[in-house]
Amino acid sequence: MTGPILSGLDPRFERTLYAHVGKEGSWTLDYYLRHGGYETAKRVLKEKTPEEVTEEVKRSGLRGRGGAGFPTGVKWSFMPKDGKQHYLICNADESEPGSFKDRYILEDVPHLLLEGMILAGYAIGATVGYIYVRGEYRRAADRLEAAIGEARARGYLGKNLFGTGFSFDVHVHRGAGAYICGEETALMNSLEGLRANPRLKPPFPAQSGLWGKPTTINNVETLAAVVPILERGADWFAQMGTEQSKGMKLYQVSGPVKRPGVYELPMGTTFRELLYEWAGGPLEPIQALIPGGSSTPPLPFTEEVLDTPMSYEHLQAKGSMLGTGGVILIPERVSMVDAMWNVTRFYAHESCGKCTPCREGV
Repeated sequence: MTGPILSGLDPRFERTLYAHVGKEGSWTLDYYLRHGGYETAKRVLKEKTPEEVTEEVKRSGLRGRGGAGFPTGVKWSFMPKDGKQHYLICNADESEPGSFKDRYILEDVPHLLLEGMILAGYAIGATVGYIYVRGEYRRAADRLEAAIGEARARGYLGKNLFGTGFSFDVHVHRGAGAYICGEETALMNSLEGLRANPRLKPPFPAQSGLWGKPTTINNVETLAAVVPILERGADWFAQMGTEQSKGMKLYQVSGPVKRPGVYELPMGTTFRELLYEWAGGPLEPIQALIPGGSSTPPLPFTEEVLDTPMSYEHLQAKGSMLGTGGVILIPERVSMVDAMWNVTRFYAHESCGKCTPCREGV
């Protein structure tokens, strides 16, 4: 590591994405403007080139927060500089068991997401963005549509933003509740009105995505994080976390703990700190934990695992993954076989059935 992990207990750490979650009226444009909303987008669009924005995000070390962890700035740089129609898609189809962090951004601070999408759209040369919202997130979709309406009416979305000549608009698409739509190419098929089957790669979305046009797909948390990065600078973001996992992260805790919920903490915070200092500790004996949503391999609930930093590289070394950062505790009274059977049934039910091993078994 380049320096010590910045702990959530460290007074230098400050919440950004969840700073206004839970505040009355935080989802309205007036509230957002009173707290500096859209000022970063206004400044960046006037002072920086798209290439400079992409480079700043690269330097920050931001990696995709939807599970894969691919470097965001690198992903943006794959988009061609051809001046043609490009699309930006926000993947808000948060459907993995144990994952519920994006919901509160969508419901409580939708304008933060919209500002992040403006900045991302500017960087990749997109003039249109889509937010694909999980079908069950009805309040989130309603709040997003209201926020988009407010932003359009006040000139924060639409033509010639802030007098810069850059135009960008956003549309909400409500999903039908299929988990498979969280996969980016299945999501694009669904947006196009097709059956949500994943596409073969290549071509990759940056080459041929939505309606055959270059497309970038980013997660809700990823796009929201772009705003504080461009407000405070790449160095501010990169000081938090570990060598390969920079910045803050929305960790989720579910299962028998005193305070289940979402905790915005620096990357590399240990399981022990998350579960005991923040979530209040287990309510009963625990045998295992799932570290990053139900698709990540479980780990034994040992002292060694508890002291493991929650980062991409540390969890990979343990034979698991960070995923979405959704930590699920499995108590000793529950059979691990039953727990894994429950997870397997979910994926069997949600399979699109396209590939033979998934449909028929091996």
